[in-house]
Amino acid sequence: MTSNDTVWQGEVLAQTYLEGVRGAIPLANEQIDIMLRLIRASQPEVNWVLDLGCGDGILGTAVLDQYPQANGIFIDFSEPMLAAAQQRLNGKPNAHTIFQDYGDREWLEKIQAIHNSQFTIHNSQFDVIVSGYSIHHQPDDRKKEVYTELYHLLKPGGIFINIEHVQSADPWLETRFKELMVDKIFQLQQQNGNNKTWEDVDREFYSRPDKDANILAPVEDQCSWLREIGYQKVDIYLKIFELAVFGGIKPKS
Repeated sequence: MTSNDTVWQGEVLAQTYLEGVRGAIPLANEQIDIMLRLIRASQPEVNWVLDLGCGDGILGTAVLDQYPQANGIFIDFSEPMLAAAQQRLNGKPNAHTIFQDYGDREWLEKIQAIHNSQFTIHNSQFDVIVSGYSIHHQPDDRKKEVYTELYHLLKPGGIFINIEHVQSADPWLETRFKELMVDKIFQLQQQNGNNKTWEDVDREFYSRPDKDANILAPVEDQCSWLREIGYQKVDIYLKIFELAVFGGIKPKS
């Protein structure tokens, strides 16, 4: 865990994100639709799903809703976020949440040690691994390691989809992204009856406490890392400024 990461363990920031930002993410529904389309096209059946850095569990829950027979593991190091995930999961008997920082390499031992009447996890067990707006908090060297760890957790033929905050190509494009986000957050707050001005929202977005926790990397570089690790069908499946859906599939043999 990086020192800046700890801001996400606070309840205030978690609630601010869930109530005031999550609903403002551009093309959020389309991102999930693309994720599910890729999963349906690549997986004849889904038995095990991992949602890494799950936040409120929106991605993993979408997969479980599509495949109600599947088992889901949801992992995050923020207790408020895990509480939101548990609420979203609404007692699904096939879902299990884990309080763990995957920035620490020991997280794999925690995953592999799960064993009770409902869950047994082994290496190369997961048909689907998803992650949303999480891995960008890790230093680049650790990002690469995480992508390798996920590769080994996937079954042959399994798919990894990352919906992620990535680095802009230049400052001009970064400014366009920030303008878009402020517009969307402002619109959401207006719909929710908040009387803040656009300038208020702009000021809060630029001074948000989680900003320093972002360690962004170009999506093209991250796709290159995936290919080097061995993933196939690697691509940027959807992108709008600094928001990207990308990933790949572990070869069947």
